Amino acid sequence: MSHPTTDPADAFAELGRIKLGEVGLDDVLQHVAELAKRVLPTPAEVWVTLVRGGTAHTAASTHDLARHINERQYTQGRGPCLDAAASGDILPGPDLATEDRWPDWTEPGLKTGVASSVSIGLPIQEAVIGALNVYTRTPHAFDDDTITVLETFAAYAAVALANAHLYDSTATLVKQMQEAMASRVTIEQAKGILMADRHCTPTEAIAILTKVSQDSDRTVRDVAQALVDRVAGEQSTP
Repeated sequence: MSHPTTDPADAFAELGRIKLGEVGLDDVLQHVAELAKRVLPTPAEVWVTLVRGGTAHTAASTHDLARHINERQYTQGRGPCLDAAASGDILPGPDLATEDRWPDWTEPGLKTGVASSVSIGLPIQEAVIGALNVYTRTPHAFDDDTITVLETFAAYAAVALANAHLYDSTATLVKQMQEAMASRVTIEQAKGILMADRHCTPTEAIAILTKVSQDSDRTVRDVAQALVDRVAGEQSTP
């Protein structure tokens, strides 16, 4: 029985239709993994590894086949997916039975049922690198044409991942800015209350808030919010 596949051009077009404003980063990563599996002419499972700040984790996968050996790489800090992520290279492992580059990885891989693999680096941005990792139970499963298809797909996937990460980072930045602006408004309100109550300058009001913050082991924002809430409560009391 032949293995049904998706035409690479159709897969690339599907990647291009992803609306990043409507789809979360995790969903994009899972979509990338599933599309990569569908374009391959041989049955395989796909994992997406991301590395942030030197810490690797599995961001998406199509099967649990390689969970143990992937997590082993993360613990030891070395293996095909980590090396591919760091270098951006294509690292095929045609036959794990004769593979000697990662001895601490190949033995448990064979026990898991993995016979061959290929990892392709996904250079997303300086802060985040990644790799598309493909595993199969058949040795020598990836011929040159298959790797070429996977390499082309990975290039599209890297763009989708980079855009998704950028959108995710931008959304986080916007949230942080909104929180910072809300804190500033609260602090300005507290300053105004102190200036009116104690007839002090803006600088002296900030000094008072800072001292209370240090003495009570609370943030200046929390101290300011407590003051604003107290005054609001007093004003609402008949």
